[in-house]
Amino acid sequence: KANYISKFSKAPVICKLVGRKVLDGVGQPTLEVEIHCTVKNYAKRICSTVMPSHSQIPEDALPEIAKADEKERNESVNTAVEWVNESLNMMLRDLEPTDQSKVDKMLGEYFTKKVEEKKEIQKPEEEEAAEVAPALTSCISSATVLPGGKKAAKAGKKAAVAERTIPPAEPVEAALSGSAAIGGASLAVAKAGATINHVPLYFHIALLKHDQDPPREMTLPLPMVTVLNCEKNSPAKLKLVKEVMLIPPVQLSLRQGIERVLDIQKEMMRLLEPPGKAPQALKRISHLGCLITGCDDLEQPLLLMQTACNNIGLELGTDVYLAVNCAAHELMDYVKEKYEILTGTFKSPDEMVDMYVELIKKFPCIIALIDPLRKEDRQQWSNICCALGSKCYLIAEDAATCVSKLKIDQNINVPRCSGVVLKYINGTKVSDLIEVTGLLDGQRHITILGSPDGESSDDSLVDLAVGLGARFIKLGGLSRGERVTKYNRLLAIEEEL
Repeated sequence: KANYISKFSKAPVICKLVGRKVLDGVGQPTLEVEIHCTVKNYAKRICSTVMPSHSQIPEDALPEIAKADEKERNESVNTAVEWVNESLNMMLRDLEPTDQSKVDKMLGEYFTKKVEEKKEIQKPEEEEAAEVAPALTSCISSATVLPGGKKAAKAGKKAAVAERTIPPAEPVEAALSGSAAIGGASLAVAKAGATINHVPLYFHIALLKHDQDPPREMTLPLPMVTVLNCEKNSPAKLKLVKEVMLIPPVQLSLRQGIERVLDIQKEMMRLLEPPGKAPQALKRISHLGCLITGCDDLEQPLLLMQTACNNIGLELGTDVYLAVNCAAHELMDYVKEKYEILTGTFKSPDEMVDMYVELIKKFPCIIALIDPLRKEDRQQWSNICCALGSKCYLIAEDAATCVSKLKIDQNINVPRCSGVVLKYINGTKVSDLIEVTGLLDGQRHITILGSPDGESSDDSLVDLAVGLGARFIKLGGLSRGERVTKYNRLLAIEEEL
């Protein structure tokens, strides 16, 4: 009888949003958003979500850069907490948490307004800087001194016509301070909508993506499990490889796949331990949740992986596959206009393409290269896609961190590639991810949901990946709580499905 009467009760509505500053998996401040709803006339806490932080300052950063980054991060989180507790709390009150598109539309409008406000503040500063610039230029003598004390050649001499052979780096667009409030509120509302509808978050997301049509079948994304994090700043020479990842074959269950990766990881640890010493490798675990090692050439980490597999009776390319995150955008030397792939070894963008072709010929077990080039080298992306597109996936991660821009202009900042790594950070909204993955599906690109560097123990990313139908999920390694929580959630969903 009570159940029958409850059908006629008013739908739950949001009554309060709470924002608070918490810590992420690397001890950095980040944002938590909590949703309270009025359910049958009673205010009730429904759920909360913690936003991961994207920027990761390199370990060798200068103290003043690290300090400035810390200050900026703190300010951004404080602003986000303020937005949630004041503006967003008032704005979203009395909305139904199941109405994701309405919530996201309001969040989008609020964010646009904040961006406009910031531009208005910056305008007078920029105008002032523009007035100062010509005055400074006229003070500089014709014998301009270049870095390193060399004088610039006089106009008219051939030496001065050294053309730029590579496109310059596109300016990095800084995230608006406080923008995590938008992503946090959107995701928290999605979680609340799932809770109120008594369905798992992944199913709620799938319904949102397919206009409330239950999907005929749901597939799990394949995990890209990071096993090695190669130090770019170690005494060792190799700079090109940031992560070496293992991808279990599709015919294995997720549980079997993860067990296989763990077996390989154990063997890797044994190989990396100095003989006759107590296990040292575990002391060197990266924030990505995997082993850290330095290598002297490009093949070394791949041969190490091959040896580990052979030792336990597995074959790379059959029993397990490799993916390499090159993070090449971190390696460009803009003076030489070349990538520094090893200490003192430089390659032009065209030479990089040839090198990857050789690498895949030698290691056909590599089925994905992530960020093999900077996003600005569009011609070389096109060349590498022609040369290797049928042999392995060529994935843009750095080139695709700005989801909202991808949505507005499908060509912006995304070179020709097989797919992109999407991250749920800053001002991204759930509706943005739904729209962008729809676009990518339509273009026959593959979608990978990726875990940012500053992760938290919130496991919503896994539900997003399953609900959106991502082909792969990139979560880091099988160590550290904030990474393992997500693998455990993936295993739980596999069991449910």
